[in-house]
Amino acid sequence: MKKVVTVVRFDLTKRESIVEDSLMLSPLDPATLPGNVTALRTLLLAREDEHAAELEAARNGLKDQAIQIEQLKARLAKLLRQRFGSSSEKMRGAIEQLELIIGDLEEEIAEKAPSEPEPEPEPATADPAIQPRRRKPKRKPLPENLPRDVVEHAPACACPKCGDALRRLGEDVTEVLEYVPGSFRVTRHVRPKMSCRCCESITQPPAPSLPINRGLAGPGLLAHVLVGKFCDHLPLHRQAEIYARDGIDLDRSTLADWVGQCAALLRPLVDAVGVHVMSAERIHADDTTVPVLSPGNGKTSTGRLWCYVRDDHPFGGKAPKAVLYCYSPDRKGEHPKAHLAGFKGILQADGYAGYTGLYQQGVTEAACMAHVRRKFIDIHAETKSPLSLEVIQRIAALYAVEALIRGEPAEIRLKVRAERSAPLFADLRKWLDTTLSRVSGRSEMAKAIRYALVRWNALTLVLRDGRACIDNNAAERSMRPMTLGRKNWLFAGSNRGGERAAAMYSLIVTALCRARHNAIYAARRTMPNGLVFARSGRDPGVIGSA
Repeated sequence: MKKVVTVVRFDLTKRESIVEDSLMLSPLDPATLPGNVTALRTLLLAREDEHAAELEAARNGLKDQAIQIEQLKARLAKLLRQRFGSSSEKMRGAIEQLELIIGDLEEEIAEKAPSEPEPEPEPATADPAIQPRRRKPKRKPLPENLPRDVVEHAPACACPKCGDALRRLGEDVTEVLEYVPGSFRVTRHVRPKMSCRCCESITQPPAPSLPINRGLAGPGLLAHVLVGKFCDHLPLHRQAEIYARDGIDLDRSTLADWVGQCAALLRPLVDAVGVHVMSAERIHADDTTVPVLSPGNGKTSTGRLWCYVRDDHPFGGKAPKAVLYCYSPDRKGEHPKAHLAGFKGILQADGYAGYTGLYQQGVTEAACMAHVRRKFIDIHAETKSPLSLEVIQRIAALYAVEALIRGEPAEIRLKVRAERSAPLFADLRKWLDTTLSRVSGRSEMAKAIRYALVRWNALTLVLRDGRACIDNNAAERSMRPMTLGRKNWLFAGSNRGGERAAAMYSLIVTALCRARHNAIYAARRTMPNGLVFARSGRDPGVIGSA
């Protein structure tokens, strides 16, 4: 990795020296210009040719830079593929350094690239039917739900050529995406006091109900602070600095007090999310580390954040997707056992031994094929072994079947899997058994094969239950906010802070799931390569072409 960054730096230095040493055209000296018009014209034409050659060389240089960026991106993608699971600080720092180098190159190309000239307007004709065909724009249209401010550009009153009156022929519309910074507003609640002339009694409307009694913040500001901390990963001290730029003095301790009171106020909603998740037929589970500040000594300990995802849509369920996060100070098996007390459905998880007690109490185990595939991907990235490539391709065939049945009812999923996936699983099991007997028992390939064979019954649950998924990626995707947040807030202040973060993540990530749901699953109605399921009166197990 260090070698890659060194090569990139050397190449950048070399390219800069070439640019500095290149022979640039010197300006013309008026004293040396010829007095003859013909000679002057010949000189200017020669200079124009030289300018054209120089411009062509600059364009070729930009092309070389673009190729270099693609090569760097390919190297970066390879490094990222090797980053599954935990990675060292050295690897992470090198990858971030490569990303910065790529960003610098792209910015340099954008800075040096000649700006495109404004297109000359095509001559308009009186008949709209014979207007010249315009090229369709390549960029996507802006969302229709965005508010629009219309700026009307006043046309000329008379024809600039003949002076006659003009009539409206049509219009061209150019939409520009603009940003208006968020602003603070003050809501004044005025409660007039009224007195009775007869009995001298005084009445007044009751004080408004606020999320925080006698608090300064309204619901919108509180939601903004919570989303900034737990969704945008902005620590409270950074938010205080941002508000200070707008002239609003909000101390970090004040923001922390708001977050704490909001967590207590929203606890009933978090409990409702938990009840909804635990009533599912199938749950995805995963966990990740959370550094926690130990009181007294200033050091950090390692807590755990557990994630439980309810997502019924892959097997045609109508229940809304929800995510429940739970915090624990360690990774003992008693914690998931307490979280999932009373759950008797399918638990889609990795091979963590702490779930074993749940499987002994009636919970059905469903393993993750992505974890199996990941081990072979790591082997192939290191050794380029043809055996690892073959097993990766076999697993890819299983995923291709899953892509066709995503979002379909459990009965259809089970029928298609019996027809297409069952033979693939049988061939894969035979291949794993045969290969295990041929390779060294202490090799990484043998370890990866044994990892799959030990979990074979849980991996093949998809052939016996249409509700099961082939992997646990739903839970791993839900863990991404935590991994991003750790880079900013570094550690939780206490175990209570970890519990508060879990509660807020449960509400915010669940809300994000609901916001994305309609668009995502509407797009998934059309399967890859134009394949869709036949739905109108035909055999539900038949897959047809769109």
